Amino acid sequence: MSTSAVLSLSSVSLSLRGNAGPVDILHDIDLNIHAGETVGMVGPSGSGKSSLLMLMGGLERATSGQIIALGQDLGPMNEDALARFRRAHMGVVFQSFHLIPTMTALENVAVPLELAGDADAFDRAAEELTTVGLGHRMDHYPAQMSGGEQQRVALARASAPRPEILLADEPTGNLDGSNGAAVVDLLFGLQEKHGATLVLVTHAMELAERCSRVVRLRDGRVDSEETQMQAAQ
Repeated sequence: MSTSAVLSLSSVSLSLRGNAGPVDILHDIDLNIHAGETVGMVGPSGSGKSSLLMLMGGLERATSGQIIALGQDLGPMNEDALARFRRAHMGVVFQSFHLIPTMTALENVAVPLELAGDADAFDRAAEELTTVGLGHRMDHYPAQMSGGEQQRVALARASAPRPEILLADEPTGNLDGSNGAAVVDLLFGLQEKHGATLVLVTHAMELAERCSRVVRLRDGRVDSEETQMQAAQ
């Protein structure tokens, strides 16, 4: 196992209980992701991309194998410990924006910072919303915003704590082309600005190829890995 990896997965497998018995989702995944890398994960539907991302974020538990994030073994952690670890070190962006409908954009970004003990939570949230072009929408509720604007709020919420690791699961999946492109530009801009490590699940090869490495999954296994130069050929 690489000691310099921000995320290190060794012999990781995942089985989920289905109606007809266990369903094998991932098989013996070995993968190391290093600080500052941008990694695009692609593959057919059902190949295990999103499940692998969930394992990296401690949102799903591996059936076997080991996942080390920032030197910490996620396996022995209980749900509370995993939640604290994510709050301190990870930002997660989903295809569905997962905003709290009864909170304004400002509150959606500020509350996680408050929970983490940030005394300047609302000032920082306002700064982050301004960065993603929503300085004029801070007092609006999710239902008053477009899908693109809601995803920008989700991006601001994920990046505001300055996480070492950004995990994004099909962040443009519910957006049209122009809004999707704008959100992607923001995502890579935030990653570069703060030096985070980005792992991005996408079905769009042109998006994956903006990353420094492309990991292809097939049938729950790593099928291939390519650096950016190889992917561009």
